Amino acid sequence: MNTIASHSAAEAQQAIAEEFAFFGDWTERYQYLIDLGKQLPEFPEAWKTEANRVHGCQSMVWLVAAGDATNMHFDAISDSAIVSGLIALVLRVYSDRPAADIVATEPEFIGTIGLAKHLSPTRSNGLAAMLAKLKAHAAQALVEAGATGN
Repeated sequence: MNTIASHSAAEAQQAIAEEFAFFGDWTERYQYLIDLGKQLPEFPEAWKTEANRVHGCQSMVWLVAAGDATNMHFDAISDSAIVSGLIALVLRVYSDRPAADIVATEPEFIGTIGLAKHLSPTRSNGLAAMLAKLKAHAAQALVEAGATGN
């Protein structure tokens, strides 16, 4: 995967837009999403708990946060191939970044690459739920950092 932490979230979103611009139609874009999902790192079965589950998704999605306000890392997986591809895109934009950046970053790539128009309502809701949970983890890290004076 092209996760390069030195790139900003905005640069990651731009790279995603450029990659999707190569494909002529949505059949090819869906295949690319599926291929991205297959490249997600191993997700231990032990992490597939109710506490890590993202509710609001039609398919099963699990999200695990690690780190603190200075740098947050996320691992996630789905039982759906296309949703796993969406996860891969979300992790490129949001994982391995400071919590403040995560909270402040809007998922502009969703509109830029046309995902908003091509996802079913249930997938759109699931994507929104995943983003909300990810941002909630980051917001909590900021609260904890404030409480400890970091």
